[in-house]
Amino acid sequence: MGDENFYINTPTWGDLTFGNAIQVLFFKSTTLMHVTRYEQRQNNWIEIKVSNEELKKLNDYILGSFNQDQNGNKMILESKGYSKTDDFYKAKGSYSCFNTCNSWINFGFKESGLKSCYWTPFDFGLMKKYK
Repeated sequence: MGDENFYINTPTWGDLTFGNAIQVLFFKSTTLMHVTRYEQRQNNWIEIKVSNEELKKLNDYILGSFNQDQNGNKMILESKGYSKTDDFYKAKGSYSCFNTCNSWINFGFKESGLKSCYWTPFDFGLMKKYK
């Protein structure tokens, strides 16, 4: 099983198999960035007010998480998104049950000076800070 296919073929908790779970728990793997484009604001989004400095730090953190080719371009996985409005990119780092995508964004908030949690493997910890 290739690492890229693992992430692409596991879009929800319902798609997680025992084998995939063992892979995430015990083995280091490559990381992908899943980026979705929206044409309009979604009803379940939470507004977070940030200063220009906080936004710059957060953008730098996010951009620094992408792997880049020798020309400095983000490395997209062509035709691997779930729909026409999302894409996967090669990224830096490794995920596990202790270092999740929610931990990643929490650390980005912390580095940017925004409210954050000590540790949050799930989204609700950080979301509570902004509701």
